[in-house]
Amino acid sequence: MTIEDDGRISGFAIVVKPAGVTSYRLIASLGKLLGDKTKSGHAGTLDSFASGVLVCLFGRYTRLSDYFMGAGKGYDADVLLGEETDTLDPSGRIIATGPIPTQEEIERVLPRFRGDILQAPPAYSAVHIQGERAYERALKGQDVRPEPRPVTIQSLELLSYSGGTARIRVACSKGTYIRSLARDIALAVGTRGRLAALRRTFSGPYTVESAAPAGGFNKDRLRKLTMGDAAGLGITVHQIDMASSKAFRNGLPLFRLGAFTALDSSKPVAVFDPDGDFLGIISKAGPNWRYAFVLGGSD
Repeated sequence: MTIEDDGRISGFAIVVKPAGVTSYRLIASLGKLLGDKTKSGHAGTLDSFASGVLVCLFGRYTRLSDYFMGAGKGYDADVLLGEETDTLDPSGRIIATGPIPTQEEIERVLPRFRGDILQAPPAYSAVHIQGERAYERALKGQDVRPEPRPVTIQSLELLSYSGGTARIRVACSKGTYIRSLARDIALAVGTRGRLAALRRTFSGPYTVESAAPAGGFNKDRLRKLTMGDAAGLGITVHQIDMASSKAFRNGLPLFRLGAFTALDSSKPVAVFDPDGDFLGIISKAGPNWRYAFVLGGSD
């Protein structure tokens, strides 16, 4: 972790969210353990009924949310075939039913959902429709039909099938809704479906096996971004010398720093000092580099 100049704590932690609590409520409770002044956030919400890997951000690290969220994610999901709810999960109201398919029918349609596909988010989701969240419109009783958008399913396999419940394992891109995937697989076999359970098994380089139980969280669980973390998140890594590190911390214009003149990357770049300490992130603004994030404070 990092201690800011005003004494506030910054860092991130990987915890296992239990089912039955919202991501917001969990993050808020963890933030309170670090002090009332500590800002908190997460990188990729999990629905209340879901469990698994949650990337928790505190202090200035909350500004890095987009970089953590951009990484791929993995899930184990139980898909209940023969019943659809308005929320596409166990908490919703049943709106349709259908026949129970065979395992062969399910396996036959799965290839349709691998690779680059178009997917319509659930009506009860946080996507914006004309400036308003989809779920806000749905709660008002409006007919909500979010437009399909491109997502990528890197892998999709059927782990087991029994009693109308298919357990699937998914690796996917940012923005993929597993609730929508359950709905669409069911429709493809001529029935209706919803999620019965969901567990996020990884988020970028962070796995559920290496995550800490939420009940055991304390400030010692906080981490600083390392070069390995940045690489695992798909961010270019650039290590600079001590003189350049000092100038970077002081906000010297990047075009004046020789450490960046030959740097060539179309992606954001995480900058580290000679000791491997994270300094910040830079990105291209036309032909020049600009500061996107600078980590303040000292250890």
